[in-house]
Amino acid sequence: MTPSTQSADNLILRREVLGARRVSNYWWAIVISLGASGFLLSGISSYLKVNLLPFADPTQLLFIPQGIVMGFYGCLGLLIALYLWLIILWDVGGGYNEFNKQTDRVNIFRWGFPGKNRRIEICHGLEDVQAVRIDIREGFNPRRILYLRVKGRGEIPLTRVGQPLPLAELENQGAELARFLQVPLEGL
Repeated sequence: MTPSTQSADNLILRREVLGARRVSNYWWAIVISLGASGFLLSGISSYLKVNLLPFADPTQLLFIPQGIVMGFYGCLGLLIALYLWLIILWDVGGGYNEFNKQTDRVNIFRWGFPGKNRRIEICHGLEDVQAVRIDIREGFNPRRILYLRVKGRGEIPLTRVGQPLPLAELENQGAELARFLQVPLEGL
């Protein structure tokens, strides 16, 4: 999440949530696109016996089986890259968390995949908020998530998916939100 913004009169707390437009997703989309293009061009070069790559000579490869396998890996890689570019374009998972004391509303908004449920919006009254909870699990696959516990709804995750937030930042955000909403902070 990006730093929170509060209005001048401290009645609105809004936090932007970073979705698929992370640097790591751009990096992997570029790397996979370039690598898959190289594999596909190698497969085509081995079939046509024309060198399409300036840094290698794939015309020496036999089309069956090496050229077909290279072409298959290239096509598969380009499909994965296309998926990454599309989720970046659609900003899947991006949105905001807004806590508004003027309207007594909590508004959690995220972008999803295209379709009838692309806009994911959860609205509740501030009086329904019971607590802010921090879930920390360390180990091979660490998990650090900030939840909002709401009556009749359960727990709503507030942090981004993917890279876990640093522990100090997560604790600060949780404490700031609990103070703003005047509810207990659980899980520490």
